Amino acid sequence: MASVQVLYSNRWGDILERPNDNCVEIRWHDASAEMTEPEFQHFLEQFAACIEECGLEGGLIDALQFRMDTSQLSAGWRDQNIIPRYNQAGMKKFAFIMPEGMPAIGTEPTPEGPASFPTGYFDKRTAALAWLNA
Repeated sequence: MASVQVLYSNRWGDILERPNDNCVEIRWHDASAEMTEPEFQHFLEQFAACIEECGLEGGLIDALQFRMDTSQLSAGWRDQNIIPRYNQAGMKKFAFIMPEGMPAIGTEPTPEGPASFPTGYFDKRTAALAWLNA
């Protein structure tokens, strides 16, 4: 069985290939609190490139340490520039691991915006991975 491999890493986070779980993961770092919008966009572009190259069907975002102020992000940029790349790469499911209390946790996974795949929100890694692999 293949182990987890770091595909990309910088001070904001790591992008991990998880072949046993059929997904590529972002694990954000606390330093993301200092990230600017262009740095965030560059990181998501790297993540999209990793998904395109790996051919795995799932995306996993561990946002437990994500600290960026999202109010500084341009509305619609991800929908216009990143989601189409996920769709083209054959993404089947996308999961977020969020801090407890986030309102979307436990809601029925559903496609968001232009995504052709459902997105689920979870408070536990085990639950997110179980859903991605179901």
